[in-house]
Amino acid sequence: MLAIRLVAEPDRLDTLVLPVRPAGTAVGGDAPAVPIAPATVLPDGVADEAATLVPAARSTGRAGEVRTHLRPGRTPGVLVLIGVGQGGESDWRRAGAALARATADETHITIALPADVAPAAVRGLCEGLLLASYRFRLTDADDAPALAGADLLVADPESHLAAVETARTTARMTRLARDLTNTPSSMKNPEWFAAQVAAATAGVPDLHLRVREPAELAAEGFGGILAVGGGSASGPRLVEMDWHPAGARTHVVLVGKGITFDTGGISIKPVSAMKLMRKDMGGAAAVVAATLGAAALRLPVRVTTLAPLAENMVSGSAFRPGDIVRHYGGTTSETTNSDAEGRLVLADAIAYAVRELKPDLLLDLATLTGANAVALGKRTAALYSENDQLAADVLAAVEAAGERAWRLPLPADYVDYLGSELADLYSAPTQGAGSVVAALYLREFTGELRDRWLHLDMSAPSWADGDDAELTRGATGWGVRSLLRWLATLG
Repeated sequence: MLAIRLVAEPDRLDTLVLPVRPAGTAVGGDAPAVPIAPATVLPDGVADEAATLVPAARSTGRAGEVRTHLRPGRTPGVLVLIGVGQGGESDWRRAGAALARATADETHITIALPADVAPAAVRGLCEGLLLASYRFRLTDADDAPALAGADLLVADPESHLAAVETARTTARMTRLARDLTNTPSSMKNPEWFAAQVAAATAGVPDLHLRVREPAELAAEGFGGILAVGGGSASGPRLVEMDWHPAGARTHVVLVGKGITFDTGGISIKPVSAMKLMRKDMGGAAAVVAATLGAAALRLPVRVTTLAPLAENMVSGSAFRPGDIVRHYGGTTSETTNSDAEGRLVLADAIAYAVRELKPDLLLDLATLTGANAVALGKRTAALYSENDQLAADVLAAVEAAGERAWRLPLPADYVDYLGSELADLYSAPTQGAGSVVAALYLREFTGELRDRWLHLDMSAPSWADGDDAELTRGATGWGVRSLLRWLATLG
């Protein structure tokens, strides 16, 4: 991961980055830009040169706009003008991401920040740099970015240490979630995922781990997880992590869907829909990484994470459409479609959380439905909750983190679609809006926590088809940043 330092004086000036902003309040278009005065003295002539370059380069100061000027034989050898828009955290995050790409062939950059730069801006800049420089490739080719270090030139490094450390931890955990999700399913199964979690939690104070294997799942009645995992030679698991710092007054349970590969089962997917199904455990990756982040940041809130893990395969032991599944706690589901498997494993974990853990708040994240993308597009998760304050708090955290979500309704008349003649519930009715009905199905397992539960259907934003601001092609780690922002408000 890119090394970031806070310095009061530069010890190297190979590439110097100067932020610029739009003049006045105008952003974009043909609005002129002006350099932002740095906190420290620049080499002779650089400030005047930058002031001349800005209009010549037609820089508007729009966040993420980059202009590069070569200075052979002089110091610095490269001068980069980076637009930071109106200077909010999201603008600085976009600027950091653009810088990471524009300077990928450099080995080191120095960014001269203004004297009054806010800690939130520093955090955004660092997150953009660290997330946009992420790469995941299983190859011996040496094509990683050359950029290894970035110095932030500020007047008072001490005042920004917390912002940089928070950004570093947030980015590190987001990158972990991306790694877990990007890993091909030829390498990744429930046992592998559980082993990665065990390695990451080893030796972390106040963080406890339990992994249930198939025999324990059967003995305790986790019928949904067992049904979905029954068709695979790689047995299912239930990962339970508990971050329990002394003095924590709020207990949150996070549940994440962990299907390490999804063929669709007997209701098999077409190849075009199956080839990226290594991402179907993006929810589990996000909640695990967020919990590790809470521990790393020593957030004063108890977080218990449940990651039900299974591989949904086709075989003689695979569950069938029309089968009846008995979930943890006794509720039964008629499985109308084996490609609606994620809600079956989530139902077990949610029921267990309600009956045994009894938290104050319950959130689940899942790459649950394709209907999420139909309704909201590729960048936005669907959010469901009956608790207006909880929904508002999480939406605020999502926005601050630079992710996106939109609250959708839970219509009472749609509940009728869940009625089954054989079981308590249909798992996947064919009527109604797909993402909404899936959320209503999960709500049936929340019991006394119904008014303290929130569901995020994040199938679409869990994957990026190309580089976009701080996102890189592939897994996005969606939800890690938002969860950490939200958890930090609960101390």
